Amino acid sequence: MVTVDDVRRVVSDLPRSSEHLIHDRVKFRVGAIVYVAFSRDETVMGFGFPKEERAALVAGDPVTFHLPRESDMRFNWVEATMAELDEEQMTELVLDAWRMVVPKKVWSAYLPRLA
Repeated sequence: MVTVDDVRRVVSDLPRSSEHLIHDRVKFRVGAIVYVAFSRDETVMGFGFPKEERAALVAGDPVTFHLPRESDMRFNWVEATMAELDEEQMTELVLDAWRMVVPKKVWSAYLPRLA
């Protein structure tokens, strides 16, 4: 099981990323765009994910992933149960979500450091 602190370690040196506490919820964003957010009890992690791929993600692992509430379906967003995620999976999801909200020159300069 991963925690918010595990996510903090992943995002700590991501360019342009910042952490915010909004209505008792931890959120990570670039500028005004949230790319990862947690439920108040920190048991669910929402993250940016392409709309056209989210149904396949949820269908492939419905225990871990679920669609956001109806009012959030217009966004590129999926939610995951924290207890079901491992660190490698969480890292990939968080980095992909961050990559969706920064310019290509920013993520392409950063990602080679991970290799």
